[in-house]
Amino acid sequence: MSRPHKPDTVGDQITALLTGFGVTTVARELVSRFTEADQAPALPLLLDVLELEAQERRERRIARLRRASKLPPGKTFETLKESRFPAALVRRLHELAEGDFVDEATNVLAFGLPGVGKSHAMCAVADGLIERGHSVLFVPTYSLVQDLLVAKRNLDLPRALRKLDNYEVVILDDLGYIQQSPEEAEVLFTLLAERYERRSVILTSNLVFGEWDRIFRDQMATAAAIDRLIHHSVLLEFDVLSFRAEAAEERKKKKAGQPAKTTT
Repeated sequence: MSRPHKPDTVGDQITALLTGFGVTTVARELVSRFTEADQAPALPLLLDVLELEAQERRERRIARLRRASKLPPGKTFETLKESRFPAALVRRLHELAEGDFVDEATNVLAFGLPGVGKSHAMCAVADGLIERGHSVLFVPTYSLVQDLLVAKRNLDLPRALRKLDNYEVVILDDLGYIQQSPEEAEVLFTLLAERYERRSVILTSNLVFGEWDRIFRDQMATAAAIDRLIHHSVLLEFDVLSFRAEAAEERKKKKAGQPAKTTT
C-alpha cells in the first residue's frame, strides 16, 4: 500500500486527517474558521489530538484485520528462524511484506518439501501486510475447497466467492493435500479464475507444477490454472532441510562428537 504524501503545514495535515475520517464539512471549514477567529495558535494542539484519533483508528482496524485473517498465532518474522533460509529469500520475504505486490494483484507461490517452513514464512509476510492495512485470509486449501463445494451444492457459490473477494490476499496453504475429485478441482479452478488479475493469491505447495495434474486431473485445466497463477507472480523456492531432517542432522552431529563410552 503506497503511503500518501504528508502535507507540509499544520493546517494541511489537519484537513487531510479530517478528510480521512470522513467529516468533509469539518475538513473544509475548520482551519479557515480557526484562522479567521485568531485561534491559529491552537491548531498544533488540535493536530496532536487528531493524530491520536488516527492512531487509535489504525490500531482498531489492524486488530479487526488480524482477527478476520485467521492467521495461526505466533507465526511472525520475530519467530521465523531466518538463518535456515538463503539471505536472498529472506530479503524477498521482507520485501513482500511491504505490500507492493498486493497493489498489483500479483500472486506469490511458495514451493518446497513438507516441513521446511513455507507456511510460517507466508504467515509472517501476511502479518506484515496486515500491519500495513491489507486484508488477508489464511485457510488450508482443503478446508476452503470443502466450503466452496458446500456452497456450490446449495447454489450459493457466487456469494461465497464474493465474500472471499473482500480479502485483498487469500493464502491457500498446502495445495498438494486437497482431494482429487473433479468437483473439488472445479471449485478451486473457479476461485483462481475469479481472482485472476484482480486479487492476490499466496499459495504454498509441496508439489511442483509438473505434479499438478494430480490435483486437476485434466491437462487442460492444469495448464489453465498454472497460467493464471504464474502470469503475474513471484515464485519462492524453499530448498532447505525440513525441521525434522535438520533436527536429525543435529542429533547425528552431537552423537558423533561425543566421546566413546568406557566399560568397567
